[in-house]
Amino acid sequence: MLRIGLCQLTSSDDPETNLKLIRDGVATAAADGARVVLFPEATQARFGGPLGPIAEPLDGPWAQTVAGIAEEFGVLVVAGMFTPSDDGRVRNTALITGLGEHRGYHKIHLYDAFGFRESDTVAPGTELVTVEVDGVKLGVATCYDMRFPELFRALADGGAAAVVVPTSWGAGEGKVEQWEVLVRARALDSGCWILGCDQADPKATDTEVNPKAPTGIGHSIVSDGFGHVHAHLGAGPEVVVVDIDPELATRARAATGALTNRRL
Repeated sequence: MLRIGLCQLTSSDDPETNLKLIRDGVATAAADGARVVLFPEATQARFGGPLGPIAEPLDGPWAQTVAGIAEEFGVLVVAGMFTPSDDGRVRNTALITGLGEHRGYHKIHLYDAFGFRESDTVAPGTELVTVEVDGVKLGVATCYDMRFPELFRALADGGAAAVVVPTSWGAGEGKVEQWEVLVRARALDSGCWILGCDQADPKATDTEVNPKAPTGIGHSIVSDGFGHVHAHLGAGPEVVVVDIDPELATRARAATGALTNRRL
């Protein structure tokens, strides 16, 4: 078993303020035995403002402070931030730090959908990323990646038993339903546990945000490879801790044949 905490929160525009949210979330999850603590996409600073001025490399002060928090509590932290890209844009990066790790996953599929164009300011990543904690291999994906089953199947082919997915889902008609269906569908597609940790809905705390930016809807979900939901949060800020059984991923793949019976 691997115990993972999901910290659903509403990021501010200020990276320093958001470091305090990370510390509080890690402390809460670690006190309940979590070995991995997952935060949303854009935890460093929420969408809706210029990303270039806040982007920092993984060896910069923001990521290094998160690394210190992870080391203090003896956990692996996964949290969304922005790192510089060589082409003048930024990368939407899931920082992976703690337990001897310090690296990032750069979001591959960019949110050029529903009237938003993430690729105008964000450069896409190209490489899959997995990390092992206590003998359990975890894949990493981010938000809009959820709409692309091939990514999750590739992570499963690489040995991932679970995929952690920092998210800042865009609001709108039907978007909660789409999110819930997609988390469970990707679990069924791959046999993996899927842990989708979204930004909380700003409306739940009367937080003013850019209405055109994807700033979260809450409803973080954990699904196993059979599509069974083990945790489903509401709209507001909340921390939940779940136990992940990697053997359940093996059983799900054997039962459904979703990987072995592929023809394309």
